[in-house]
Amino acid sequence: MTPQILSDALQIPLSHATPWADPLSAAMALYAIDSPVRQAAFLAECGHECGRFQWLREIWGPTPAQRAYEPPAAKAAELGNTQAGDGFRYRGGGLLQITGRYNFRVMGQKIGIDLEGDPDQIVQPSVAAEVSAQFWADNALSALADAGDFLAISRAINFGNPRSAATPNGMPDRLALWDSCKKALGVA
Repeated sequence: MTPQILSDALQIPLSHATPWADPLSAAMALYAIDSPVRQAAFLAECGHECGRFQWLREIWGPTPAQRAYEPPAAKAAELGNTQAGDGFRYRGGGLLQITGRYNFRVMGQKIGIDLEGDPDQIVQPSVAAEVSAQFWADNALSALADAGDFLAISRAINFGNPRSAATPNGMPDRLALWDSCKKALGVA
């Protein structure tokens, strides 16, 4: 992945793409996101979820939905948030915006970094890219990319369920990025 290809794929300035090209290349190689169609889908989803590398941590209001990340709410329990302040501390992070103490702990263990102890590491390009590629692999999203089922990929990322009937948030932007990523990577 060259900075220029990444710039073209996500329609961002070359200077903004450059720090991400090598970490994304390494993560995609490590997790077998190794064909143009897989890479296009991965980059499109990452590009959408983090606002083309603008937001590596979820913007915090807190909104009513974000308040539910705090104990004793049921959503907090689902996310493994057990202590006051966990909602903010383990708010969405990385390129695909993993959320919750449990997910930070498990993803950190999988990539060999203590994300639970230091969740702000998620903003480092190498960490953000690897966590996102690990999530991609854990959810078998390359198989969906191979099948050309971009909607199912978006549903898996947005809802945690590729078979959800709902329309993922930001679907027009996801599709626009899918088109530009396919074009940049030569996918017909």
